Amino acid sequence: MTEVFSSLDTYDVRFPTSLHLDGSDAMNPVPDYSAAYLVLRTSAGREGFGLTFTAGRGNDVQVAAIRALAPLVVGRPVEAVLENMAAFSRSLIGDSQLRWLGPEKGVIHMAASAVINAVWDLAARSAGKPLWKLLADLSPEQLVAQVDFRYLRDAITEDEALRLLTAARDGREAREEQLLSRGYPAYTTTPGWLGYDDEKLARLSKQAVEDGFGLIKLKVGANLADDIRRLSIAREAVGPDVLVAVDANQSWGVGQAIEWMGRLRPFQPYWIEEPTSPDDVLGHAAVRKAVAPIKVATGEHVQNAVVFKQLLQAQALDVVQIDACRVGGVNENIAILLLAAKFGVPVCPHAGGVGLCEMVQHLAMFDYLAVSGTWEGRMIEYVDHLHEHFVDPVRIQRGRYLAPLAPGAGARMRPESVAAYLYPDGSQWRNRQVSTAPAQL
Repeated sequence: MTEVFSSLDTYDVRFPTSLHLDGSDAMNPVPDYSAAYLVLRTSAGREGFGLTFTAGRGNDVQVAAIRALAPLVVGRPVEAVLENMAAFSRSLIGDSQLRWLGPEKGVIHMAASAVINAVWDLAARSAGKPLWKLLADLSPEQLVAQVDFRYLRDAITEDEALRLLTAARDGREAREEQLLSRGYPAYTTTPGWLGYDDEKLARLSKQAVEDGFGLIKLKVGANLADDIRRLSIAREAVGPDVLVAVDANQSWGVGQAIEWMGRLRPFQPYWIEEPTSPDDVLGHAAVRKAVAPIKVATGEHVQNAVVFKQLLQAQALDVVQIDACRVGGVNENIAILLLAAKFGVPVCPHAGGVGLCEMVQHLAMFDYLAVSGTWEGRMIEYVDHLHEHFVDPVRIQRGRYLAPLAPGAGARMRPESVAAYLYPDGSQWRNRQVSTAPAQL
């Protein structure tokens, strides 16, 4: 009997991080880190796991969007999907009726990402490989076939991508040995949440240096005087040689970003992240020109590969920040990695959220092995929150991600955690006094 996808089950999982202001920033002062989580099951008992991240009430609409995709998945033959993941990806993203809500943006696109990532997770589990290894073992021709180049050919063609991937085969075995023995470089945002008091900021900044991180990141953008004070504290705590990046989380207009960063310049910020709207390509270009040599980084809220293409074409950023859950899953992230490699811009993935560290590490390691062939100027974000809720949590040693060895893509949550933090009926929510502060989408 032909194996088919038999069910797509969704779960609204929320963690009350607002209690201690973990994850707080200028745009999300009281977030509850949350996962719209899904389990994709087959008639033969195989499973794939995926999620997309929100900061609270956004889970309501995100779970509904994932459920809206179920009729496009359930009943399809599993092997036919696994043999042509590009066609499967296009069938979800290009559905003629749901596409009217996009195309390739917003809640529906993130829902498609969760489903596509779950199928890649199932593929990796079935192959007995971690996702980074499954992807890196594909031939250049197979990788090119994963990408929809329709909107990208003015920036990178199939032939250019093939040449790039073929060239990256040189030295791959040595790089894999290095990855397995040394791990992948990381930086940490753990000290820098906006709601932390000065003592906690100083203590966690010092701890990050002791733990081997060469860059810490601070949230900024709510109050200039507070930012100046906090950056002074962090710089004193870590010394002159440790890099300090700042992140405004889209809170500024273009002129305000330029003026604000002029005031923060004495603290030598390594980059300013999300200085303005993620859709404002020309705004990012203006900020980059004005604040140089401070770098401009963005990507966690960039909605698709087309906007990344334009940011690169306009020389509007110095650091590409992919997100495992924001764009259309693994396939579209391969496209973005190819674009970044073509333009010679380093990739430092975003990982500030539930499960994002576990998932995006696979994409960065794949990039190192099979696309860019380097980790020079590249780091994966690390936050020390909620990893205990995952079956295969990240492993960090001396400021580096150790390569995951378990099969899959990293999104599988512990069943007991799902049950406890299911909203609103899980045990962790039933008896909790819910804050009256506005929840964040």
